[in-house]
Amino acid sequence: MIEFNNVGLKFGDTRIIEDLSFSINRGEFFCILGPSGCGKSTTLRLIGDLLRDYSGKITIAGKSPTECWDQMAYVFQNPRLLPWKNTLDNAAFGLEMRHPDMSKEIRNEIALKQLTKVGLGSDINKMPLMLSGGERQRVSLARALSLEPEIILMDEPFSALDPNTRRILRSQLVQLWQDIGMTIIFVTHDIDEALELGDRIIVLGTRPSKVEKIINPFEKRPRDVDISDELRNIKKELKLVFENLAKTKVN
Repeated sequence: MIEFNNVGLKFGDTRIIEDLSFSINRGEFFCILGPSGCGKSTTLRLIGDLLRDYSGKITIAGKSPTECWDQMAYVFQNPRLLPWKNTLDNAAFGLEMRHPDMSKEIRNEIALKQLTKVGLGSDINKMPLMLSGGERQRVSLARALSLEPEIILMDEPFSALDPNTRRILRSQLVQLWQDIGMTIIFVTHDIDEALELGDRIIVLGTRPSKVEKIINPFEKRPRDVDISDELRNIKKELKLVFENLAKTKVN
């Protein structure tokens, strides 16, 4: 579905990514893991056609990201809801921007369907300030799902939430992914989160970033890192990788 071949990127004189190569399968839940500042979000922006001045080659189903932007939807760390719009209108806003000729009635019908899937079907008239952090992020997810994308790009969407809410939303996200079958690329710096969610996990190193390790957790879902011997062993391995990366950065 997605291929990176020897991709490089510089901001000014600073090399952010160098010789980055990996592939993502259609329908895969793919996690990009790494320490802060290693280029995880930058990699996501390259897939989403938000950065174009790169070397190497990126393809999405054989095409360039520029040709495939309308097959993708973003879910950011900040829900980015419009404070003057209610829950339903916020969930329908992506459709309004991408399909301006679509009637409001149809937009709202699609958005309501997705809000119901994420558990907010009875909260459509609430304004963002009336919603909890987890509920606002659910609206953001419903907005993305309303676009019916083939690929959802998620940039640390749960990192600002409390641990209990994060666990609930992770479980809900896995269920939605299994039901719908879209490809998810999920950026995180949380090892437990990556192990709980990912079909495959790539670990990016310090700048200039390239793939340090690829992990394939075979544990069946739902996963619990605290009770799975396999996941606990992988976690120890990944913590060691992070420790070595931190030493490299210091040196």
